[in-house]
Amino acid sequence: MRAHSFLHLSTNQCYPRSECRWPKIAWPILLLALLAGTAQADWIVSSAGLPHPEASKRPVAGDWLLVGKPLAATVLRGRDDQTLVLANGLVSRTFRIGPVSGTVGLDHLGSHTTFLRAVGNEVELTLDGQSHAVGSLGGQPDRAYLAEDWIGSLTNRPSGFRFRGFETHSIVAPLRWTQTRHHAPLPWPPPGAAVDLAYESDTEATRGIEVIVHYEIYDGLPVIGKWVTVENHGGRAVTLDQLVVDRMSIVEAESAVDERPGTAWRTPPIEVLSDYMFHGMDTITGNAVASWQMDPAYTSQVSYARKTPCVLLVQPPVGPGARIESGTSFRSFRTYLILHDSTERERQGLTLRHVQKALAPWITENPIMMHVRSANTDAFRKAVDQCAETGFEMIIYTFGSGLDMENDKPEYLAKIKADVDYAHSKGLQVGAYSLFSSRSINPENDVINPQTGKPGGAIFGNAPCAGSAWGLRYFSQLTNFIAQTGLDLLEHDGPYPGDVCASTNHPGHRGLADSQWVNWSMNASLYTWCRERGVYVNQPDYYFLAGGTKTAMGYREDNWSLPRARQLIHARQNIYDGTWSKPQTAGWMFVPLTEYQGGGAAATIEPLHEHLADYEGHLANCFGSGVQACWRGPRLYDTEETKQLVTKWVRFFKEYRDILESDIIHGRRADGRDIDYLIHVNPHLRRRAFIMVHNPLDQPVEREVALPLYYTGLEKAAWIREQDGKLKKYPLDRQYRAFVPVKIPSRGRTWLVAEER
Repeated sequence: MRAHSFLHLSTNQCYPRSECRWPKIAWPILLLALLAGTAQADWIVSSAGLPHPEASKRPVAGDWLLVGKPLAATVLRGRDDQTLVLANGLVSRTFRIGPVSGTVGLDHLGSHTTFLRAVGNEVELTLDGQSHAVGSLGGQPDRAYLAEDWIGSLTNRPSGFRFRGFETHSIVAPLRWTQTRHHAPLPWPPPGAAVDLAYESDTEATRGIEVIVHYEIYDGLPVIGKWVTVENHGGRAVTLDQLVVDRMSIVEAESAVDERPGTAWRTPPIEVLSDYMFHGMDTITGNAVASWQMDPAYTSQVSYARKTPCVLLVQPPVGPGARIESGTSFRSFRTYLILHDSTERERQGLTLRHVQKALAPWITENPIMMHVRSANTDAFRKAVDQCAETGFEMIIYTFGSGLDMENDKPEYLAKIKADVDYAHSKGLQVGAYSLFSSRSINPENDVINPQTGKPGGAIFGNAPCAGSAWGLRYFSQLTNFIAQTGLDLLEHDGPYPGDVCASTNHPGHRGLADSQWVNWSMNASLYTWCRERGVYVNQPDYYFLAGGTKTAMGYREDNWSLPRARQLIHARQNIYDGTWSKPQTAGWMFVPLTEYQGGGAAATIEPLHEHLADYEGHLANCFGSGVQACWRGPRLYDTEETKQLVTKWVRFFKEYRDILESDIIHGRRADGRDIDYLIHVNPHLRRRAFIMVHNPLDQPVEREVALPLYYTGLEKAAWIREQDGKLKKYPLDRQYRAFVPVKIPSRGRTWLVAEER
């Protein structure tokens, strides 16, 4: 197998933790996002030696979300020696190889769903202003469906590249995950199989250019990964102006004769994740590369205007505009195609959350953290002592604490290191806050608006450019500060959100065309560097696949000025809503212990001992749902009674941690009118389910709660206890529901545990 090594922070020599300093010269090199030139591989041109194709048609037995041991992913021979199949018992992607090459199948095997409607281009790229298709198939008589007997007569459309061969190999981790804290027992990298398809130029204009299309498929997941490498073996540099990583003609989700607004159309049950995501805290708003397009060539579609959204396009919104020098290579972002077996929201959410945990298992790290408001040594160490005494696991210099990660004076670094060492001696990890994009530096270093040629007009109004001289120094300061002080967490506020920069004077990028790629590469590589050092990353955007760990569960800052009882309702709504698209361990909540955004005494928990019921409400909300909050204030307790309250709930969380950090099923959303609850499920634990039920009303309530327990793996009955009570047997109906009576005190809560028996 050819060894590709993407240059990023971790490739440099790293000294002992207290001495590691990121060399300044490496950042400009990183900005090119280039690979070292690689030796030519011995490519295979026939699939004859691969396993028998029948294995690819065997779907996994049982529900893949419940089975303990999934079928292994593999690369198979298709119906003949010119067909290649990636399959894992759940999904498959089929390729025609040889003189005629490209994707000819995309299937969900479990639900017997065929997604591919028509053939097309495997990859599209623009080099030095000239467009080229890679793996370009044609000759299909009707684009409404792809009949099996048409595949053998498909032809190549005009293209600048021809198929050279393929090679198979095991999956290589895209980054190193250094594990320094509690997390789910997930393998890294995710086990599976990979295949690389190689295409070489057959025209004078692109002579010496080779395109490698990388595919991965993973054990037990309905996901297929893809990315592209462009290798320059020619004698001159080329510029990769644009890149389409995937363009797939997919079976439409619905047909409509009349015209509709774009948002009114149903789209196929496919999701695309990538590590090229920014300016968004979830998979939809953070999506920067995937979109549904029309297919005018699909002349037999029902839509008279031919506007059915049925082409999945995956490409960066700008550029990349990368210059590829002779003897080097460019590697694209990674994409992950998720094929759903259902249109039901809960099942799609479970699928998405399982996939995210497998592709970025560090998001299951879920430390109990306090945000201390002061970097003063006395104040910081007092908070450290309280965290240690109550069982917290991490303390963070919060925004407004006075900590300055851009201060690289030796005496300042020594002071912070001494305080960090003190926290480490108490068994606590330590983090710090830094602001990047939502501020202005100066006209020389800010993002330049391409419309005006001046700063301003960025996503957050003004923002520095990572490729500016200030940006290069900023990233060097951050990595140096973390390494010198021994910090365990970076809270990065305003990471790169997708701004473009028209400056031609910044040392890190050439101009507008490559500015987005360069800025993202720097930010993503910072998080990769952190992940490889075991440094936790809190960030308000979706950078999980690049090494980020946690983003906002969903909150509005002004809501913390509301009366305390209303804050509790909003908090449970945020948790309920935020866990559809990400695991609870990947989303942080926020609990300001002192006044925040106004509201006065009615909105404030301090003095803590005077508002124990409200304080306990927040502790129960967060710990009872497996979500960690940023507990922001100068202290965690002010009296012994308050200390005992905090300690009680920390112990509670640690007692039930395994099930509380397991999958969530959404029960009833908080609305202040009746009880609300989430259900945690795990078919592989002794505790199969955990349910905390909240009562927001002024009077106690008695209810029979319907608990959907299908995803516990229980089939006929469930043994359930309330809190520490005795187990009772409850039959399950045909929808796998148990009906359990509960009594809940006014503005209080109770919890139920279902166990294996």
